[in-house]
Amino acid sequence: MEKIAAGFKGEKAIVTPYNVRYLQSINPICKQMFITNIGYYPHAKFHYRERPDGCNENILIYCEEGKGWIKHNDVIHQLSRNQAFIIPAHEPHAYGAVHGAPWSIYWLHFSGENVFMFSSIIGQTIHAEESDKSRYEDRFQLFEEMFQNLEMGYSHENLEYVSFCLMHFLASLKYVNQFREIKKAKQTDVIQKSILFMKDNLENKITLDDIVRQANYSVSYFCTFFTQKTSYAPMEYYNQLKIQRASSYLQFSDMKIKEIAFRLGYYDPFHFSKAFSQEMGITPKEYRKRYAERRSFT
Repeated sequence: MEKIAAGFKGEKAIVTPYNVRYLQSINPICKQMFITNIGYYPHAKFHYRERPDGCNENILIYCEEGKGWIKHNDVIHQLSRNQAFIIPAHEPHAYGAVHGAPWSIYWLHFSGENVFMFSSIIGQTIHAEESDKSRYEDRFQLFEEMFQNLEMGYSHENLEYVSFCLMHFLASLKYVNQFREIKKAKQTDVIQKSILFMKDNLENKITLDDIVRQANYSVSYFCTFFTQKTSYAPMEYYNQLKIQRASSYLQFSDMKIKEIAFRLGYYDPFHFSKAFSQEMGITPKEYRKRYAERRSFT
């Protein structure tokens, strides 16, 4: 079957570093259930993936629109608008988009000690019936909360919140009738504002003083407060976000590695490669080879 060589316009994905996965696996909250990969593929024409040996994590695919199929246990399951399927870990499978009406999908890989709690919806098509109380947008918003919190970095609080959101998201599929309104709390505290400032300036040369200045605190107080809240020093957190942005460029753009390095303010490609390897456990070249060549696959 034909496979698309480039990605899908508007696609996005996050692959968590292996050291973060280890932290999730030993965290009392996260180890219950945690995300390793998450993304969204819109109008995924020619999307196709086959894993004869399965995947280390469970894979959830939620069809927003269009059509696709999943082969599991030699049975073909057709997926269309507002249907989902969870492929069990370590089991052979294949899936792809229907040619005439390619699906748009929200997807994620997850693992954890309490996956069994959702065994009743794993390995079968999940139907979220159309009605005036369906609350599809609320469920998509919950997915976006998981993605955006991971996009904000891997602090303990972010990872723990995402784990709770993951369980809530899966519960919204298992207990459809009990799914209720999500109370969205706006994040307006100084830490969130500082992180947003960092994200807005990943491609500019900013210093700790720049970050502290917009927070209107003393350097010593801000650094102590930020570290208490996120478990990382401000500049360490900022550099972590840079690596996340670099990962996105490696996966979804054709920029050369040296172009990415200079765009994100690294002294040279060697400095960038060293920083990337320390965070992700592999070099930028290895990351691009592993993920960009199959970036249309979950």
